[in-house]
Amino acid sequence: MAEVPEAYLRALATHRDRQRAADLAAHRRYSSEPLTVAVTGSSGLVGTALTALLTLGGHRVVRLVRRPAEAPGERTWRPAEPAPDLLDGVDAVVHLAPVTTRASAALATSAALAARTTGVFVAASAVGYYGPGRGDEVCTEESPRGQGSVAEVVAAREAATEPAAAAGVRVVRVRTGLVLSPWGGLLRQQYPLFAAGLGAPLGTGRQWMPWIGIDDLADVYLRALTDPVLCGPVNAVSPEPVRNAEYVRVLGDVLKRPTPAGPAGAARSLLGSDGAAELEVADQRVAPRRLVAAGHEFRHPRLADALGHLLGAH
Repeated sequence: MAEVPEAYLRALATHRDRQRAADLAAHRRYSSEPLTVAVTGSSGLVGTALTALLTLGGHRVVRLVRRPAEAPGERTWRPAEPAPDLLDGVDAVVHLAPVTTRASAALATSAALAARTTGVFVAASAVGYYGPGRGDEVCTEESPRGQGSVAEVVAAREAATEPAAAAGVRVVRVRTGLVLSPWGGLLRQQYPLFAAGLGAPLGTGRQWMPWIGIDDLADVYLRALTDPVLCGPVNAVSPEPVRNAEYVRVLGDVLKRPTPAGPAGAARSLLGSDGAAELEVADQRVAPRRLVAAGHEFRHPRLADALGHLLGAH
């Protein structure tokens, strides 16, 4: 068996130490008494990062799963008809699972019925609420809903949280941008292409990309759970959005690979026609106005720093 180079092991240990230090710093910023947090979608990209962060901070995670509960800390969740005692002893709910609007409403109703103990309901939403092709218009939480089917779906999912809000539960709707992580989503799809020196802008390259690193997104959820100031829609995006051409250039720089201008046929092949089209027309310049107003501290507000951290270049 080949030995792992010592330099690589040192770099990996340093990276993990920095990550743990940053996670602990986030808990100091958004401190609270230990909470019992029920999470749907806990095994997904965002759920995995969030549950790890919550556990590190001493919070208890209850994983709501749609199969028979097997491991300690799991509870079976029937989305269409949650059990009456599903949220017994739960202080907060994080709803990440991509389920139907009806199921989201059922879970919000459960939170409403448990309102005496469940004080906050944090629901995943998306910047798709603002619709495609907004150009240079800055979209804040006060901006009107956009046009198109995606905006309609997102708005319906947000409306499904109303039973909890009507019962006095603090509801936070986290409108998330493009989540950057080497473990999933856009960045994982793009990495092989860019590592091979074949990355290129999509379309004109002038489209705005409202992005956020996975660590910063987990921090937003942590703050939403612990900060009573946050309520309603919250844009979970970096305060420094970039255009697609700039994103491509920075990713190439971080990987030390060229990003030639020209047709992006390889990108379409990798992302699929639907994925490429979504990136080409999304064009949303979204600002995290409520987080900035609350003095939120982003770990990696600049794209180069975020990608360098995520891809181990820093």
